[in-house]
Amino acid sequence: MRILAAMSGGVDSAVAAARAVDAGHDVVGVHLALSRAGGTLRTGSRGCCTIEDAMDARRAADLLGIPFYVWDFSERFRDDVIDDFVAEYRAGRTPNPCMRCNEKIKFAALLERALELGFDAVCTGHYATLVDGPGGRELHRASDEAKDQSYVLGVLTAEQLAHTYFPLGSTPSKAVVRAEAAARGLTVAQKPDSHDICFIPDGDTRGWLAERVGTAQGDIVDRTGAVVGSHEGAHAYTVGQRRGLQLGTPAADGKPRFVLEVRPVSNTVVVGPKEALATAEISGGRVTWTGRAPASTTFACHVQIRAHAEPVAARAVIEGGMLAVTPEVPFDGVAPGQTAVLYDGTRVIGQFTIDRTVSAVPV
Repeated sequence: MRILAAMSGGVDSAVAAARAVDAGHDVVGVHLALSRAGGTLRTGSRGCCTIEDAMDARRAADLLGIPFYVWDFSERFRDDVIDDFVAEYRAGRTPNPCMRCNEKIKFAALLERALELGFDAVCTGHYATLVDGPGGRELHRASDEAKDQSYVLGVLTAEQLAHTYFPLGSTPSKAVVRAEAAARGLTVAQKPDSHDICFIPDGDTRGWLAERVGTAQGDIVDRTGAVVGSHEGAHAYTVGQRRGLQLGTPAADGKPRFVLEVRPVSNTVVVGPKEALATAEISGGRVTWTGRAPASTTFACHVQIRAHAEPVAARAVIEGGMLAVTPEVPFDGVAPGQTAVLYDGTRVIGQFTIDRTVSAVPV
């Protein structure tokens, strides 16, 4: 096959490209330039897609003996990922930019261009497994559950899965990948994994949002509506947050309080006890199926609401293009804007964006 290997400059994508070469595929490496900001240099494990990352990707491609290109996707990244991130926070929601990047950039914009240029598939260093099942290609969890990335790939469609290649899916651990990289002479063998939001490399999400959304003083209230504090912008808060609330009125029981809800229209933040974070039901739209769709509008599944959360057994109902999920055990601290990914065993069924949550603890 003709394979376009997306090379981020990290160890995973470098080893994935190397394995594609070893498998006999015709491989071309490409690094995505997602920012036009000058001086974007990496600091330890913060940030990605920087000048340093592009140089690391090029060195890896040279060592593998494959052609290498840098493609400027910065405008598309700004429109589909960064602008979406800001808009979601303005609406009082908590988005996952990695989901949007996979959906809109790596497996939409990149894959579209790859197919136009005659490539058969895009190869990445994600830890997930592809299986050819009775209903077509399926996405499954990686063999290393600690590194499994099937959650952030839950936005992929059947058509995209048909043109995707994940060489690391069956690798038992990240240590094996690093050892392989070292044995191949790849300089990124011990490079730290990136974390946090790539376009906010200093990790100050609140400050970054304040520059783009602005600040406006508002009330922090408890579940009864009583004012217990104030804030400089509701966008800086997310459901489940405990630190940085600066409440002027302590709780009657003396226990800490957590953010339960963000109301952007009134610029209000609602706080309450930890037990009120228990969520009895979630529902929402932006539903996509990862491979074949469920045969019934009501079905049992497991649901994961964060990249590293434990999956929870649940019942799902499809109605009018929306999905509603009732877990057997309440979810903990779900925020509108998060993505819920549905599983059947290790197989990813699909995903939806959470629009509404129902607390398991009445006021």
